Amino acid sequence: MSRLKNKRQLITLTNPKSPISESYRSLRTNIEFASVDEPLQVIMVTSAGPGEGKSTTISNIAITYAQTDKKIILIDADLRKPTAHHTFSVSNRWGLSSVLSKQCELEEAIQKTNVPNLDLLTAGVIPPNPAEMLGSKRMSELIAQLKETYDIVLIDTPPLLAVTDAQIVSTKSDGAILVVDQGRVKRDIAKKAVQNLRTVNARILGVVLNNVKRKASEEAYYYYYGAQDNE
Repeated sequence: MSRLKNKRQLITLTNPKSPISESYRSLRTNIEFASVDEPLQVIMVTSAGPGEGKSTTISNIAITYAQTDKKIILIDADLRKPTAHHTFSVSNRWGLSSVLSKQCELEEAIQKTNVPNLDLLTAGVIPPNPAEMLGSKRMSELIAQLKETYDIVLIDTPPLLAVTDAQIVSTKSDGAILVVDQGRVKRDIAKKAVQNLRTVNARILGVVLNNVKRKASEEAYYYYYGAQDNE
């Protein structure tokens, strides 16, 4: 597959006035309102299975945050099937795995994107032990270091039902968002994904329903909060 085909559409950048872009901005606003008692600075996005749009969702959320003049970093913590370097057309020579394995310093791996205020930490070379890396003390230290520099830290993780990586990262995050493709995922599978997050006491901010048809020719992103209470 060509690099062009791998590159997902960042509609909040290419068409910021579209209804879908407005939905992403509304999602950002609702995340901000969810942090009444304590700030949500580290937010992870995951899905039940592959191909549900989690990476597209987190990339567009990152852009909407950056457009409010906040300093944002997006971490591609999908160390099994990374895509952020394709999305933003940057190198993946150094990334998260490089920093965690002490092959380079964090500052060397962080890259600027073509979006003002948005930096990117790609996944780096796929390691043999992703779960162990993400659960390491060094990963916790890396997140703490980024919190000192950035207003919002967004983390893209692998699907919940495939591996334990997302559960591990959720324990290091202030909140988690679950992306569900309405046309692909059955209700019991989505509920199992939510349960996996609850098992590790993750704070579930809500569920993004992807590919909900507003009209026959239009797709939009819908979401609801307090999803853990709606079974």
